[in-house]
Amino acid sequence: MTRPGHGDRDVWPAGYGVIAGELAVAGRPVSAWIAEAGGTPLFLYDRALIATRIAELRAVLPTRVKLHYAIKANPMPALVRFIAPLVDGLDVASSGELDVALTTGAPPADISFAGPGKRDTELAAALAAGVVVNLESEGEMARLAALATAAGRRARAAIRVNPDFELKGSGMRMGGGAKPFGVDAERVPAMLRAMVGLPLDFQGFHIFSGSQNLSADALIDTQDKTLALAAALAADAPCPPRLVNIGGGFGIPYAPADQPLDLARVGAALAARLDRLEPAIAGAEIVIELGRYLVGEAGVYLTRVIDRKLSHGEVFLVTDGGLHHQLAASGNFGQVIKRNYPVALASRFDQPAAETATVVGCLCTPLDRLGDKVPLPEGRPGDVVAVFQAGAYGLTASPTRFLGHPEPREYLA
Repeated sequence: MTRPGHGDRDVWPAGYGVIAGELAVAGRPVSAWIAEAGGTPLFLYDRALIATRIAELRAVLPTRVKLHYAIKANPMPALVRFIAPLVDGLDVASSGELDVALTTGAPPADISFAGPGKRDTELAAALAAGVVVNLESEGEMARLAALATAAGRRARAAIRVNPDFELKGSGMRMGGGAKPFGVDAERVPAMLRAMVGLPLDFQGFHIFSGSQNLSADALIDTQDKTLALAAALAADAPCPPRLVNIGGGFGIPYAPADQPLDLARVGAALAARLDRLEPAIAGAEIVIELGRYLVGEAGVYLTRVIDRKLSHGEVFLVTDGGLHHQLAASGNFGQVIKRNYPVALASRFDQPAAETATVVGCLCTPLDRLGDKVPLPEGRPGDVVAVFQAGAYGLTASPTRFLGHPEPREYLA
């Protein structure tokens, strides 16, 4: 929808509206959702927006590509259970996320477990459940094989590869150079040969180079290199790979200068690349693993203004929320330069900006800023502030126990 007159973006995330002057989510004003949930602070996720995003992806990605949801982006159980039937698999990074994934009824063979520091108890749980373990080192392979031998069963195992290239322009670079993630590409052939004779059923490769990328050119180039690397590594595999997970990295816009990803270009280029897929991986499922891109824009964080104060001519709106709930919006979750997330006054969403205010939380630290010098209508105690792009890496990526404040509510609209 077009900007109603305040905030720091020309266009709000698609799918939000106005009812009786208020921000509306899923066809209801936020005050109704807040009352139903029991108050603020509140993370509110719109399931219809998630379903729409998945449908958009299905429409442009090649039909042979399997779509997986990376639960780490948002592990809220109700949300994961909603998404699971809409995608082809789930990816987890802890035993807690594995427990959530198993409650969805997803086939174990379509659940993968990544992470550089899996405990033996987690490897044992993955073995018992029958999910795919993305091996991050030779040592982890040996530990999984020992557990499988002791249990008298075989484990599904793929190798997470640290490629010799990176996804340029990524918010977080997960591949290329020295990394704690995955096995360096040049070490993988020996690891594959060592797998022969172990109680491990080789499944394929997981190659993830970076995240939060808005450049179609960068994603297209990396997908091409990733598939070529997987084909080269397959020559030493004990059997043809069943799957090749080429990661994700699809970004969403957070700041005014950000341009949305040209998804159609990425889909068309991937289709053309799959038409010339190397024989070594021709029979493999090609998997794209996405988290933020599926859920990020479908969430909003709602927090109520407790106090309005002036300091040296600057307006501060003090809220009942803060970085202990929404660390990423405060700029303390990977940002080198602080950039505001889209922030609005949800209570008077249709009103034009009347002042510039800094939105802060209730914590005793200068880091607790949800929006620096944001154009807003005149904020008053009782107003509700909305922080958009809050569907991914919000609550569970935040230090909720810091200073002992209550945890926020979560609601799936």
